Amino acid sequence: MYQHEELQGSKPERYAQLLEMSRHLIHGETDRYANAANLSALLYMHLPDVNWLGFYFYDGNELVVGPFQGKPACIRIALGRGVCGTAAESGKTQRVDDVEAFPGHIACDAASRSELVIPLMRGNALVGVLDIDSPITHRFDEDDQKGLEAIAALYVHSIR
Repeated sequence: MYQHEELQGSKPERYAQLLEMSRHLIHGETDRYANAANLSALLYMHLPDVNWLGFYFYDGNELVVGPFQGKPACIRIALGRGVCGTAAESGKTQRVDDVEAFPGHIACDAASRSELVIPLMRGNALVGVLDIDSPITHRFDEDDQKGLEAIAALYVHSIR
């Protein structure tokens, strides 16, 4: 059972706490949707200045929206299209300080100004992406990227 706790300390310390909370939240569960739903809620609750946070799953052809927090989202995203599709196709995290400057950005929520998308990889196989949007430019830094990549890796390790 999850109990809300306020995160304390520096940003890396807060991410370490969030990783531990994530570990406890999904411990023993292997269902990709259940874990994605709980992690999206946990992260959305604890990350300030975020207006959309969720998962897209790769169906063998394109990305399809999964559990998320925020306004209704784009349902399908082609590989190589927008920030999510670029992360999925390249297998590399995309940290975008200003989405208006990203060629081909897909504006699911017009309020979004910066974005962090982490590919979810099992070996060389694409599972999907973790997508986080903010209404503030330059919202995400290296500490955010490292902390959220660790949580994304925990998620991938947890699922069947």
